[in-house]
Amino acid sequence: MKDINQRAVEPGIVSDFSEKLSYSGYLSLNGLLAQQRPLSQPPHHDEMLFIVQHQVSELWMKLVIHELSAAIDHMRHDRLPPCLKILSRVKLIQMQLFEQWAVLETLTPSEYMEFRSVLGSASGFQSYQYRKLEFLLGNKNLDTIKVFAHDAVIYEDLNRTLESPSLYDEFLRYLSRRGYRIPDECRERNWSAPHVRNEALVAVFRDIYRNPKEHWEAYEMCEKLVDVEEYFQLWRFRHLKTVERIIGFRQGTGGSSGVGFLRQALELTFFPELLASRTEAPRE
Repeated sequence: MKDINQRAVEPGIVSDFSEKLSYSGYLSLNGLLAQQRPLSQPPHHDEMLFIVQHQVSELWMKLVIHELSAAIDHMRHDRLPPCLKILSRVKLIQMQLFEQWAVLETLTPSEYMEFRSVLGSASGFQSYQYRKLEFLLGNKNLDTIKVFAHDAVIYEDLNRTLESPSLYDEFLRYLSRRGYRIPDECRERNWSAPHVRNEALVAVFRDIYRNPKEHWEAYEMCEKLVDVEEYFQLWRFRHLKTVERIIGFRQGTGGSSGVGFLRQALELTFFPELLASRTEAPRE
């Protein structure tokens, strides 16, 4: 019998979708795949890469926001175990966000300059989802939402997130309900302000790390948070290096100093006490 490099379509496979929900219909692909609209004239080949890269990032961020919002709700209701699963997933999503910078790095400076002008003042600083993600993790800054003042719905959503406890805030409140000596100023405060390192918290986390068997769930949650912090910083660093590789030290399209502005973000931390607690070695 002659070999045929072809797989037969099984008779049971559904082929009539005139009155059935299809794959494309479920995923709304007609609308999704119509959103890549290059503005360069004539269209520059590499602008499609730039658009798809950023749209995919926004989709992953939408999922991270979905997951972190659920984790915060679980924490508020003293359901810590589901948070561990959620943050494991978030870490894997962060890995995807990190790795996809390699695709954008195939864009050379000359290729980017062919269409950069069509961006006008558009910039990643104006990513509503990125800002919400940072707020959920605790990097609160009222000044960063001014660029969204033109959109009342987005502005109000960001303002609500700004004024609500972050994931770390809720974890500290959870620990307090479990009998850990969490300072009063960490349990009730102005949630729109960034968390300030507290030495009393460092002591709490040192004790958790010294005695993991006695504090296993809290210990596991600490490690999950450190994972999120680490991979967020890796993403920030890869972003910086990608920008540096493509535009050098040019000013950003949104008016920032570009690489210099991105470098400042590497000094920001979400969970300072979790990192500080590692300085003193655990007891044997």
